Amino acid sequence: MSITRVRADVVWTTPADPLALPLIEELSREYDERYGLNDGVPSSYELSRYPAERFASSHGGAFLLLVIDGLAVAGGAYKRQDAHTAEIKRVWTSSAHRRRGYAREVMAILEERAASAGYTTAELTTGARQPEAVALYLSIGYGPRFDLAGDLEEISYLSFAKRLPVEGSRVA
Repeated sequence: MSITRVRADVVWTTPADPLALPLIEELSREYDERYGLNDGVPSSYELSRYPAERFASSHGGAFLLLVIDGLAVAGGAYKRQDAHTAEIKRVWTSSAHRRRGYAREVMAILEERAASAGYTTAELTTGARQPEAVALYLSIGYGPRFDLAGDLEEISYLSFAKRLPVEGSRVA
């Protein structure tokens, strides 16, 4: 069975946008299913750890959705870590739209936007129970900040980093 990829529109918004809510709710459910409780707290609590304004351009961040026919099929964000570093967060594709390249597209768009904003490095973390995310990040040039041969469950938070191209240095 072949899955056809439909072109998605890019919408710059905030995590509080009603359009984003179904995607964020699914991400929340999957975090809780994969990781359960963390010190007695649902793993989905991570999604409320940062206020929505941390992803606003006025605070050095960005939040995007890929939208098809009015439905958010994928999304992601970054927030300012420091003057040179964007921390990528919340990259997610709805379960009904996976394996079509949308997460890869979200990452490319976020990286381009972060480079345009003057960031030189992108950092991110993912969990040990998200092998598809680990594979994606490795495939697009993120370097692991942990031993790939180690016990990923023991490492838990898997940190990655990537140098972003200097704005204006890309080949057209």
